[in-house]
Amino acid sequence: MRRLFAVATLVVLTLLTGATAPGAAPANADLAQSADLAQSADLAQSGVVSANPVDFTPHVLDGTVWALALVGDTVVVGGSFTKVSDSAQRHTYARTNIFAYGLRDGAIRPFAPVIDGAIYTLTAGPSDSVFVGGAFKTVDGTTQRGITRLALSTSGRVDSFGAWINWGDVRALEVSGGYLYAGGTFSAIGGTPRVALARMSPVTGVVDTGFDARLSAPGLTRTRVEHFDISPDGSRLVAVGALLRSGTSVRTQIAVFDISGRAAALTGWYTNAYQPACMKGFDTYLRQVKFSPDGKYFVVAATGRLASSVKLCDSAARFEMAGAARHNPTWVQRTGGDSLYAVAVTGSVVYVGGHERYLDNPYGSDVTGPGRGAVSRLGIGAISPITGRALPWNPTRDRGVGVRAFLVTPGGLTVGSDTAQLGHEYHGRVGMFPVA
Repeated sequence: MRRLFAVATLVVLTLLTGATAPGAAPANADLAQSADLAQSADLAQSGVVSANPVDFTPHVLDGTVWALALVGDTVVVGGSFTKVSDSAQRHTYARTNIFAYGLRDGAIRPFAPVIDGAIYTLTAGPSDSVFVGGAFKTVDGTTQRGITRLALSTSGRVDSFGAWINWGDVRALEVSGGYLYAGGTFSAIGGTPRVALARMSPVTGVVDTGFDARLSAPGLTRTRVEHFDISPDGSRLVAVGALLRSGTSVRTQIAVFDISGRAAALTGWYTNAYQPACMKGFDTYLRQVKFSPDGKYFVVAATGRLASSVKLCDSAARFEMAGAARHNPTWVQRTGGDSLYAVAVTGSVVYVGGHERYLDNPYGSDVTGPGRGAVSRLGIGAISPITGRALPWNPTRDRGVGVRAFLVTPGGLTVGSDTAQLGHEYHGRVGMFPVA
């Protein structure tokens, strides 16, 4: 029986600052009339969501969902796929790597741009638009590599936004403080050299030439920002990935920047927790990072294919933000050898997703550690933000490669992955657990 579902609409009314980057166009009416739609940190929720997914979300029929974003009352879904269907599977629609549906009813929107490569990241833009990042080269037949801005009403490119990357891909995007931030494997945006991390005008895409994190990874094939998050107050950015230095300072796989000013100022925050190597072949084993809604801590999700009770391979770990010195994790949640790819932090809960079989399993290696209290959590689980121990919530999912994206909304937790079973029900690569 289809359950009734009501979602409170979150209205963000903080106006963009209007600050301009060197060489960037000043804020225009497009920005002045819209909110600073930052998706830095997740929304706070008072408890664990239901383990029973809603019935009305549509289905992605092939491929993988890599990214989710909320624009008004529309959920935008990105990844590598070609077909979607309505919740009842009565109608199938051609959608190339991106589509959109109604948050409250699951109705598939007309929004249908054609993007010729995988989409890895999405973030809400001004005036009912969405910023898109990935490994594509063209958008609706027009060359615009790796990054674009689309209007939901027309499915078309916003022509005024002219950013493009020189090669590689874009893996993370966020809007904050009147800027658009991008991370990935690129070494230039719009012809301006920027290695793996940049910020730009969300109107024109012109790079802020005064902002340079100076990331490098000596000895690795390439420098890569796998993911980043921005603190709720917009003052700090934490980046994870294949990085070893910022300028001359050592920062192994994780770096924290003060972004409240004109430059990307590396802070004194650092950790040596990710210096030990996991299985050979990983230039980085960190996959996602998310701030808590109060900005006091963040949680990192990691892969690594190496069960260890000492190293942080295949783990989730909480780090406190306070202080400008070496930090050790407050707690570490270990799966016993299975990857975690996605994390969401709602204040009351930390959600993790990947292809894990267990949580609370520090002494296991692809099995439960003997007598150590490991619990079964197939592909998705919830952790106490205080203790780092698994919570009882256990909806399960087909493990596949794993969960790639979480989206926290006032009404629940949306999950994007590569499989079609979620909470013991059929949900093709997208599903939502409502607030309990």
